[in-house]
Amino acid sequence: MAAIQFYILDVFAEEKYAGNQLAVIRNAAEMTDRQMQKIAKEMNYSETTFIISGQQQDGGYKVRIFTPEAEVPFAGHPTLGTAYLIRNEIQTEPAAEIVLNLKAGRIPVTFDSASEILWMKTLEPVFGECFDREVIARILQIAPEAVDANFPIQSVSTGLPFILVPLKNLAAVKQARINKDKLFALVRETEAKMIMGFCPETYHQENQINCRVFCDYYGFAEDPAAGSANSCLAGYLSKYQYFGADKVYIRVEQGYEIGRPSLLYLRAEVQAGKIDVSVGGKVVMIAKGELV
Repeated sequence: MAAIQFYILDVFAEEKYAGNQLAVIRNAAEMTDRQMQKIAKEMNYSETTFIISGQQQDGGYKVRIFTPEAEVPFAGHPTLGTAYLIRNEIQTEPAAEIVLNLKAGRIPVTFDSASEILWMKTLEPVFGECFDREVIARILQIAPEAVDANFPIQSVSTGLPFILVPLKNLAAVKQARINKDKLFALVRETEAKMIMGFCPETYHQENQINCRVFCDYYGFAEDPAAGSANSCLAGYLSKYQYFGADKVYIRVEQGYEIGRPSLLYLRAEVQAGKIDVSVGGKVVMIAKGELV
């Protein structure tokens, strides 16, 4: 394989060496699926993205996303990080908006130069099956009473489905530990393979939600900052008026339990009977080099 450029970025990070790590590979048009999967395994981050061409096609840049174990149709921090890379390293005249053509669909990312926050507008949330509190509590190895019975445990997708679990407090979020056998037994029959636990108690008072996202099915235990899961969460908070209204504009902290503090900004609102969702965050470039 000829030398190919790669980049390492931290996404949903307020500073270096925080947030969610991302590897981005340029000029991947000649790579096979097997080569992409092997590179993603070698990088061993939660996701690695492959920019198929440095030129726009069909109004956007074609990008593929791989975990260490499989390709996924959509993921949040790879979308923001790749859009940041395209704007700053590929485009000769940076635009206010970058569109990524992912397997899940077209995802626009806009840039707020004043705040340095990138925003992606996701697909509309799709609400799926609900789950039994006792079953999910056994998977998370917490008491059933730690789950907030005022809201459903439900599968939600904006391109990649997650099981959203409302918990009562930070202690329950911190205690959660996946029982892999019970998880794999459940997700064998479900579309959603990953679990997000969240609560309204936070480490920092300026934030409104703390969450954790467990991804054992895709080859890594926990995601330090999950934009795709948080886009599902934004839709969920709006639909069930978690904060007393369908309009949501909040800050979410994630990754503290695994030493990668992350900050995500969520916006959601019901418009013409549909829930509009956007997820924002900052991106920091860490390194660049080449594959040989």
